[in-house]
Amino acid sequence: MADHQRVHPAGDPEAPQPQTAPLVPRNSSKSDNGDPAPQGNVYYPPMHRTLPVAHSKPPKRGRSCLCKCFCWTFSFIALLIVAIAITAGILYLAFRPKLPKFSIDALQITQFNLGNDSSLNATFDVTIMAQNPNKKIGIYYEGGSRITVLYSGDQLCQGALPKFYQGHRNTTVLVVPLSGQTQNGTELLSQLQAQQQATGSIPLNLRVRQPVRVKLGKLKLFKVKFLVRCLLEVDSLSADNSIQIKSSSCKFRLRL
Repeated sequence: MADHQRVHPAGDPEAPQPQTAPLVPRNSSKSDNGDPAPQGNVYYPPMHRTLPVAHSKPPKRGRSCLCKCFCWTFSFIALLIVAIAITAGILYLAFRPKLPKFSIDALQITQFNLGNDSSLNATFDVTIMAQNPNKKIGIYYEGGSRITVLYSGDQLCQGALPKFYQGHRNTTVLVVPLSGQTQNGTELLSQLQAQQQATGSIPLNLRVRQPVRVKLGKLKLFKVKFLVRCLLEVDSLSADNSIQIKSSSCKFRLRL
């Protein structure tokens, strides 16, 4: 009986092949002859610790907005100052402004005596000459002025200048009445008499505070204040005799 021929099934070529072990084991190095190096001589690279990268925090939005606001404000103020300076320079070159001049020409005393309550009553008439030396600038003397006469810090009398307009290169003479009452006048009168006998003159301080408006051409500007301080020396303070002014000097200032 003939032997049965055994038929072995052929492998499917499309079937997945089983994985074979690599000729060189993992984590092993190759020798110069192509043979794998023994496991005991495996070289491992040194370990390096990686440090985390520190990123800077983004700037706060509020601080950035504040810096921008400050820069814009500073720039605006700087431009405004420059514009004002340029305008002031143009006006100065166009009008050539000069300060007014004041002088005390005469002083007349109509009353200077003690009352029943020992108060000192004083009434003066002061002649003031005001000069405007400007060619293109007029001056409006507004209400609210004040004139005071003092001796050694004590106020003797006070008054006010009238309202008027002073044109270009104009000189105006004003007679201003002043009156006042000083308490404890007996002691003050004794000091005045002693001063007159010792030096032959009496120093007085006359102060003027005058609000004005300056007119440049046809433009009337905002209100400013003139401050005038005059130092006088008179021979006496008596209602019976004529008063002579020995010396007089006035200083003028402008206040916005």
